[in-house]
Amino acid sequence: MAEKALLYEVSLSPKPGLVDRYSNGAHKDMDFFTFIDSIVSLTPYFKSYFNIGFQHTGSDTDLFQHLRQVGALAEKAMLTATHNVNTHKGANFSLAVLLGATGLHVKKNQLTSLPLTKTDTEQILSKAGHLTNHLIEYDFQDLSHKSTLTHGEKLYLTHGITGIRGEAAAGYPSLSQLLLPFLRHYSTLYSKEELLLRALVFLMSEVEDGNLLHRGGIDAWEQIKIETKKIHQANLTKEALLDELTRYDQVLIERHLSPGGTADLLVLGIFFAQLEDLF
Repeated sequence: MAEKALLYEVSLSPKPGLVDRYSNGAHKDMDFFTFIDSIVSLTPYFKSYFNIGFQHTGSDTDLFQHLRQVGALAEKAMLTATHNVNTHKGANFSLAVLLGATGLHVKKNQLTSLPLTKTDTEQILSKAGHLTNHLIEYDFQDLSHKSTLTHGEKLYLTHGITGIRGEAAAGYPSLSQLLLPFLRHYSTLYSKEELLLRALVFLMSEVEDGNLLHRGGIDAWEQIKIETKKIHQANLTKEALLDELTRYDQVLIERHLSPGGTADLLVLGIFFAQLEDLF
């Protein structure tokens, strides 16, 4: 299901500024096939993440460290497959934490079949928060002494933005409060692709996106939230929505902006939608 979530996300088209079946979006170093290579390289590690959680008997700290160690191996495999292009670093981090938390939840509650309930999902997200609530202090404590910084570290130093670490440490509120309620409410009203495109636009209008902030700054991110809110609230037909997203893709390509953080959250939403059998 984690693999399928990544495949659904990259196949979803048209997506503004993002790699999809029709376009490389605002990316010059990756395309649809780069994503396929990346997903294939990561997939073997997803079972490991789940099993680490399922078999774990120690502390949350120990569980997270084990997941992070295997996650680093997965990231190395991804970068080898993509020739050092960062396709899924954020998604891999979150899937490691969430699959580990899912394994732990399945074992603790002796679950033997799907679907999971909304309560199951909420408990898994809460556990993910417990596993990662130390990350902000731990990962960002000595940044002023580092010679090279990651995108996330630069955003934290410049704007105090905690990115995916903050999202995880809070138990993924973008999933529990925004995306999953949206998917649960509209899952029977739209086809799978239309539902997920509308969900992407909704998320873009609401969430903090580290990729947009890194590429365009606060003003560009705020502008995109305003523009996508108009699209979200316009009550467009499917055909009109596809036309608008095709047009808006060109707008973001010209601005060199890609909502990659939002795309990662959509992957996670698709994962839980499958667990809850929303499709």
